[in-house]
Amino acid sequence: MNPYQYLPVRSFWRPAVAEPDPLDIDDVWRPKFALGQDDPVVTAGSCFAAQIGRALLDSGMNWLDAEPAPPGLTREERRYRNYGAFSFRTGNIYTPAVLRQWLSWALDHTQPPQEAWPDGERCVDPYRPAIEPDGFVSPAEMLLARDVTLDAIRTAVMKASCLVFTMGLTEAWLDTVDGTVHPTCPGTVRGTFDASRYVLHNFTFAEAHRDMTEAIAMARLVNPGLRILLTVSPQPLTATATGAHALAANGYTKSVLRAVAGQLALEDPDIDYFPSYELITGPVFGSRFFGPNHRTVTPEGVDFVMRHFVAGLHHRAPQVRPGHNAPARSADAACEDAVLDYYSPR
Repeated sequence: MNPYQYLPVRSFWRPAVAEPDPLDIDDVWRPKFALGQDDPVVTAGSCFAAQIGRALLDSGMNWLDAEPAPPGLTREERRYRNYGAFSFRTGNIYTPAVLRQWLSWALDHTQPPQEAWPDGERCVDPYRPAIEPDGFVSPAEMLLARDVTLDAIRTAVMKASCLVFTMGLTEAWLDTVDGTVHPTCPGTVRGTFDASRYVLHNFTFAEAHRDMTEAIAMARLVNPGLRILLTVSPQPLTATATGAHALAANGYTKSVLRAVAGQLALEDPDIDYFPSYELITGPVFGSRFFGPNHRTVTPEGVDFVMRHFVAGLHHRAPQVRPGHNAPARSADAACEDAVLDYYSPR
């Protein structure tokens, strides 16, 4: 007699992973807590997280859009101006540090800098440089728009039953002047790079765990019952500024983030982890869910992950194989990080 004799099939690699057709693997995620159809769910994070809100809506769940587009915009205009991707218009949030920073500003723990970056005759927000592709008319307009987003974050956190956050990167650029963290390297998406001001920081496990813990604690000060669902983006990084090979740098990044998510889920019964990373990158799937660049997750891959997500929420097995009702866009469609490929020497 030993403990392994009483484990279910899902706990053994051969019958659960190796023997089934990869598209028929099921029972991958059993949620730690239930989400009712009317429970408000807030989503934020890296570009892969944008797929979760859409999946929640399509399954009849209550995805909370706390910063809806102003009336009169077409669907393409809303997408172009980054409305509807996440529950608030921060743009992609790749690191726990940037999530902590936004929550700190929104919940009045700290004040955001007032600086605007010039962009021709207009200006952009340094902390969401891609949010308005055409820029803002003036710094005052930029700050007013940011205040709208900060109000939306505050509203979303206070109303949410669950926050779904997708972590994507460990590399970030720190501002030595004001101590803030930028979502992308200044001078890539927008702005001008100043080596005397902006420095690379590759977050460690301890730092990422600290930032995520502090972010959750801040949110729970205004919403004590808030539950957290963490995911890790399966998309590899586009480029690394560490000097390491991109393959090794990506291994570090995803390992740290996956470990942080797992540790937080172990520490708190109201923090869970959904294995989107494993559902795309697991060895049994090979590269079937990546595009030709071996980085961009295909619409079929996104659909596969989201069906497992919805199936877990509703306690049922996934029903439809990839290729049916797949989303029109890949997970790379709105990644600021993807712009770094432009700087590749070949």
